[in-house]
Amino acid sequence: MGKLLYAILKTARPRQWLKNLAIFTTILFTGNVLDPKVFTPTIWAFISFCLLSSSNYIFNDVLDASKDRRHPFKKFRPVANGLLPPSLAIISALLFLALGLKISSSISQSFFFISILFIVLQYSYSLFLKHITVIDILTITTAYFLRVYAGEAATGFHISIWLALAALSLALFLAIGKRRAELTLLQGYTGMIPRDTRESLSHYSEKLLDTYTAMFANSTFITYAFYTFLERPTNRGFFLRSYYDFAHDLPDRKWMMITIPFVLFGIMRYMQLIYEGKGESPEKILTSDLPLLSTVILWTGSILVVIYGIGG
Repeated sequence: MGKLLYAILKTARPRQWLKNLAIFTTILFTGNVLDPKVFTPTIWAFISFCLLSSSNYIFNDVLDASKDRRHPFKKFRPVANGLLPPSLAIISALLFLALGLKISSSISQSFFFISILFIVLQYSYSLFLKHITVIDILTITTAYFLRVYAGEAATGFHISIWLALAALSLALFLAIGKRRAELTLLQGYTGMIPRDTRESLSHYSEKLLDTYTAMFANSTFITYAFYTFLERPTNRGFFLRSYYDFAHDLPDRKWMMITIPFVLFGIMRYMQLIYEGKGESPEKILTSDLPLLSTVILWTGSILVVIYGIGG
């Protein structure tokens, strides 16, 4: 029994729940993290999306079991190696789906609608969209983007259009980087043909993916830089209010621009990892690569200081 529960949990891919942290984008950048009235529904929204995501991951592993057995790493997944029976996996996926939708329906109507869109998109990707070149990348991107707007639907607050464009560019960058890393990884194995594990990979050339990667790395940096320059202060800050007696212009300066170097280094570091064949799983990189993890922590810390400390 214990082995089966472990197999279900492993197939649910809890590490991939990190993607759902995008739901917190809204309350983080609008200065509402400390407000329990919006923080609590955001937590429930995060839990709901984790359950919905896991439902799709389990369903996907059942569909791809035969191909996963030919993959150098995916062959160790519980469904592929026979540890988790497909019938039990499907039952688990349905339970995750039902619970996730139940929670989402209790948050708000708009969030429930986005949850429906999200899970339909995820299941469609597993069934057929992942086999269509370019559409597969756009589907992954849309799923990332829906997570950001799910945060809006759960709280009623809105992010700026420049931050939304930065999130969209980042989602495209991560999705394309995932494909580029997959191609690099599989080319390193003798006798391994990319289409044996993912059909769409046979239609992507290295040059094409390199062009896409560079294009959306640039757009991520540029749109985020515009956001930091154009965004107005969200509040007066909580920790530096005493400074206003002699520095009245403190909150009016473009303090968010100090977070740009972290974004720039993060993009460059992730690109380096992509070309080393380590970008197939962004969430795995985030938790295992110390330079990138440190950069994300410092970036988050600088945002907290600026928005909640300085108020700029």
